[in-house]
Amino acid sequence: MITRRHLVALSAASTVAQIPMAGRAFAQATSSQAWPTRVVKLVVPFTPGGGIDGIARIVGARLSEIWGQQVVVDNKPGAGGNIASDFVAKSPPDGYTMYITAAGLALNRYLFPSIPYDPIADFAPVTLICLFPNLLVVPNSSPFHSVKDLLDEAKKNPGKLTFASPGHGSSPHMSGELFKYTAKVDLTHIPYRGASPAYTDVLAGRVDCTFAVMASGLPLVRSGQLRALGVTTATRVEAAPEVPTIAEAGVPGYDTSSWFAFFVPAKTPPEIVKKMHADTVAVLAEPPIKTKLDGLGVVTVGSTPEALGVHLKDEMEKWAPVIKAANIKVSE
Repeated sequence: MITRRHLVALSAASTVAQIPMAGRAFAQATSSQAWPTRVVKLVVPFTPGGGIDGIARIVGARLSEIWGQQVVVDNKPGAGGNIASDFVAKSPPDGYTMYITAAGLALNRYLFPSIPYDPIADFAPVTLICLFPNLLVVPNSSPFHSVKDLLDEAKKNPGKLTFASPGHGSSPHMSGELFKYTAKVDLTHIPYRGASPAYTDVLAGRVDCTFAVMASGLPLVRSGQLRALGVTTATRVEAAPEVPTIAEAGVPGYDTSSWFAFFVPAKTPPEIVKKMHADTVAVLAEPPIKTKLDGLGVVTVGSTPEALGVHLKDEMEKWAPVIKAANIKVSE
């Protein structure tokens, strides 16, 4: 659970690590003063239309204005985010490739037999953008009107009910696995290559439910296309106070938050990372941007790079035993 103390710690100001050699520091400072001089690529690990894609476009558009250079969203879906992560890990560390990612960066080491990158060594943290709950949602035509309804059916027919996710290791996937683990029920996971195709099948009733990212799921609830049964955090959220928590609706102790964060390839010049961090934090504090993000049900953070590094390691330690206990394995 993310506590107020954790949020304060994540948001505390600090500086990036100092450059050890004066000559290299001068060269990097000189290059960072001119940065950016061309398009900056912002890699998204899932298809357009999902919550992470929406946040990338909101923040990226404002950074484009500040930097005077276009920030272009580059969607690279597949393999639970591994395709995008591997691409970024192997990209030149010159400040022209940014990565917006989520829980998959922390979890895929435990989900897949092997991954072609190191989530710690191959990336430099920039900032934790936001925290948010997911929504357990069903199509509006669903017979389930509460978490209890869904649990009762799952207990009667183990494995019959299905839940969609935008890919292995994504926050909707892990929210569903934690639901199964905590409630002691069996739902069948249906992974997709992104949020849009997952939503398409949930809306059509071909899949029973999904643990939707708040940023993309709440608008579909508001439009009447989906019905929200519960939120994944321990307390109700300001953006949808009428929706009960999953814990209070029938699964005591259930609590998880999702997150989005900016990373860059390891060895990106520290002065560029520092500027990316400062400008992103400034964007997140701007009232028009904050209003947009608040409307999506997220809690903006804007952490230091160091705090994001700690957060990534904490997430890896938190989820490793859950994945092991549930015997979750991904063969692709």
